[in-house]
Amino acid sequence: MQNRKIIISEKIREVCPEFHVAAITCDVRNNSHNSGLWQEINAFCSQFSTTYKMEDINQRPAIYATRQAYKKLGKDPNRYRPSAEALCRRILKGQELYQIDALVDLINLVSLHTGYSIGGFDLAKIQGNLMLGVGESGEQFEAIGRGLLNIEGLPVYRDAVGGIGTPTSDEERTKITSETIKLLMLINGYSGKECLQEATDYSVELLKKYAEARNIKVEWYTTNSVTSSY
Repeated sequence: MQNRKIIISEKIREVCPEFHVAAITCDVRNNSHNSGLWQEINAFCSQFSTTYKMEDINQRPAIYATRQAYKKLGKDPNRYRPSAEALCRRILKGQELYQIDALVDLINLVSLHTGYSIGGFDLAKIQGNLMLGVGESGEQFEAIGRGLLNIEGLPVYRDAVGGIGTPTSDEERTKITSETIKLLMLINGYSGKECLQEATDYSVELLKKYAEARNIKVEWYTTNSVTSSY
């Protein structure tokens, strides 16, 4: 990950020994809106709304596994919903998805399609290595668009400065903006490695198609190994 690495804490290993994460880094071009991407998003939403019922959402494997990790860490997943679950619920409630920018919208589509809660960050804003640990009481975390978030008991990625991402929300400090040219995308597999390759390939395809992604590198981190591709 451009001379950085991801360290998985012992606590995460204990509650989710099968945890896998795909870390995609690439150079990108962001823009405020991509009509082709939104055609795909709207088509997916239409299909999803006719296929799923509200009670089906938290049984999707990736969402279910993330919720179980929350419960094992003492966090209520109904109060602090994983982002993938929250997005799916918006569709079934008939609420429009937020339109942010091409990169964020793209990541949301992957999250909807796969059920993974995905972190999207401006790589240039991250300082040092990342560690996936557990949020602590009173830890400051300015969630994007929602203010201070109580991350106690949530899985949280931290860099040398502090928290940057949880499955519920990412942090303002390292968020994607219109100026982002280097992307870090983390696909978090609390359900293990099954389907993670497909989600990664789908993400890379969309990044090439809608964000002119180049210099793409993918690293898979597990509780005991690291592998690379692309």
